[in-house]
Amino acid sequence: MILKFPLFVLLFLSTLVNAQETMIVNGSKPFSATQNYTFICEKYAYTGEANVQIAKTEKGGILKLTIATANDKARIAGGVYVDLANADVIACVDKNVKEYADGKTTSYYYFTPAEMNKLKNTDIKGIRFIITGNSNTFGNQTGYFTAVNKTNYFSTAFDQSKKTFNTAKEISVL
Repeated sequence: MILKFPLFVLLFLSTLVNAQETMIVNGSKPFSATQNYTFICEKYAYTGEANVQIAKTEKGGILKLTIATANDKARIAGGVYVDLANADVIACVDKNVKEYADGKTTSYYYFTPAEMNKLKNTDIKGIRFIITGNSNTFGNQTGYFTAVNKTNYFSTAFDQSKKTFNTAKEISVL
């Protein structure tokens, strides 16, 4: 029994260390980051999903928001609002840090240390954003969208499992 407990603790810690991912913004050094969450975006007819990842930096944190688009003219533009589960809202200003690769557009937004403390204590409920670009026939969908922190589109009333990602827990581990 004495040998099993330290072995269990070592295994648990190694799992936590290996579970962290990294994020690189425009050739910068890698930052430790959360997993890549797939939030549900019901109004976005092209895929219905948005990928969200948060990294910790020396000056606060970074929000990486990625969504698939029909062409490279579509971009996530303007400010983003991060809605928290306690009804608080974090407004992120567009710093024009964007990428387009493999049919996906990515925008990066920066958090202050105070905003990162909010994210450590409360789960993200949703992220509101704008997609701009050419809205021609068979083009990309543009407009205002909300990516909601839900793990599945559908569930039954009898399913008692948690249906959202534990963002606050993962951000606090960073």
